[in-house]
Formats: sequence, structure tokens, C-alpha cells
Amino acid sequence: MLSLQEISDRLEIEDLLVRYSHAVDSGQWDLLDDIFTPDAHIDYTATGGPAGDLTETKRFLATVLPNFLAYQHLMGNSSISVDGDTATARSMCHNPMLVPGGDGRPTLMLNGLWYLDSFARVDGRWRMTRRSQEKSYMFLAPPAGA
Repeated sequence: MLSLQEISDRLEIEDLLVRYSHAVDSGQWDLLDDIFTPDAHIDYTATGGPAGDLTETKRFLATVLPNFLAYQHLMGNSSISVDGDTATARSMCHNPMLVPGGDGRPTLMLNGLWYLDSFARVDGRWRMTRRSQEKSYMFLAPPAGA
């Protein structure tokens, strides 16, 4: 049976995962400062991105994501393990993205991945200390009418 503290910890970590998605999908990069620790390591190499610190990650996201017409992060199936003031999670992410097409018609890119995260309780709040990806699939759907 889960203790009330572990239930609270898990809900706070799930909220952190959702807040990450909202920050990225809304282009509010500075919100990531309240999600990650200042010394966090973020590794997007499994899906073709860089690995680096929070500053480098924010710069990458701000540079690359505006090139897409639309995108969303749908998080789910999180397996969270709490051990005192640290935790880990493996969470499914479905990330559809609209890519501009050369002929004016967008192409839908479907990305499926797992986020592998580590957390620490800092000043009474959970924060991510590490995030990496495990690629599941990537699929480019042909434009409608093609």
C-alpha cells in the first residue's frame, strides 16, 4: 500500500511531467527553469537532438520548434519509483508534429518515445535532474491527396 507521502510525491512528479509538456508546447522556455534543476542534463540524441544543460536545451528548443507548423506532447503510462528525496520515471510520449512541405502541403510526423527521467526534491519541491529519450518509432505520413 502506498503511503500518503508517496501518493503526494507521485502526483507532484506527474504534474512536473505535464508542466514540461505545456512549457514546450506553448514555447514558454523559461518555465523549464522551475521544472529542471540548474545543473540538469537533458539528452535528446535518441530522436536526433542534442545533449546538454538547461541553457543549451532551451536554446535548441527555441531555435528548432518554430520550424514546425504545430506539435504536441501527450504524456502517459508513467512508471514512477520514489526513494526518499529522489525518484525515477519512465513515461510514454506521443509527439505528433506538422512539417512544412515543399509543395505547400504539410506532412504529419508521428514520434513515439519514452522519457527516462531522474528527479530530486529540492527545497521541498520535485525537480528533474536528468532527462533522456528512448525512441520507439518515427513515421512520416504522406500529405493528404498524395
